Amino acid sequence: MFDLYGRGWQMFEGGLVTIQLCLSVLPFMILLGLLGALAKLSRFRALRAIGESYTVIIRGIPELLVILLIYFGGTIAVQRLAEVFGGEDVRVDIPAFWSGVAALALVQGAFASEVFRAAIQAIPVGQIEAATACGMTPLQIFLRIKLPQMWRFALPGLNNLFQVLIKDTALISVVGVEEILRMAAIGAGTEKAPFTFYLVAMLMFLAFTTVSLIVFNRLEKRASRGIVRA
Repeated sequence: MFDLYGRGWQMFEGGLVTIQLCLSVLPFMILLGLLGALAKLSRFRALRAIGESYTVIIRGIPELLVILLIYFGGTIAVQRLAEVFGGEDVRVDIPAFWSGVAALALVQGAFASEVFRAAIQAIPVGQIEAATACGMTPLQIFLRIKLPQMWRFALPGLNNLFQVLIKDTALISVVGVEEILRMAAIGAGTEKAPFTFYLVAMLMFLAFTTVSLIVFNRLEKRASRGIVRA
């Protein structure tokens, strides 16, 4: 019972895969979020349209559907591309893990773009005007004024998104990635003890989200050092 019918190590490995998924998605989520936010705040209409289309379309599609589209559609697209370059006999398969990373990054990046957009707009306009008056270029203003300060405003939203990301990794089990929920389902079906395995899976997710919450709260406090609150 305490070693989960000899499958405790498998649940532990599933937990490691879940952590790997989260840490792999995070940098791509931040990158897509920043690009989306900058596109939506751009003075060019075409870039604004691209940014708005990205967030509206991705946020309007169920996350599970995005995972399935990328897993199956991505494989077909790469296969067709290989055939164009003369690889008709080559069988191309995109690993389920990286299909899941791409899908979750695409979804979370759409939400992160709104977080970063609001964070950038929260920076006092006077600072931007002063930087412009000093002769700074838009790139210099972004790198020296906006980028360092926006994290303080963005961290609470990123905290929420990362909590959601941890739980959304369970969706990747549908394409065969052996994360926590997949391992729990295998153990529950094999050992005929669904309550035990799913309870352990619940506790593992709860532990991960709790640790994440503590880390982000510390980051928020560190980013807010020297801020005088009224």
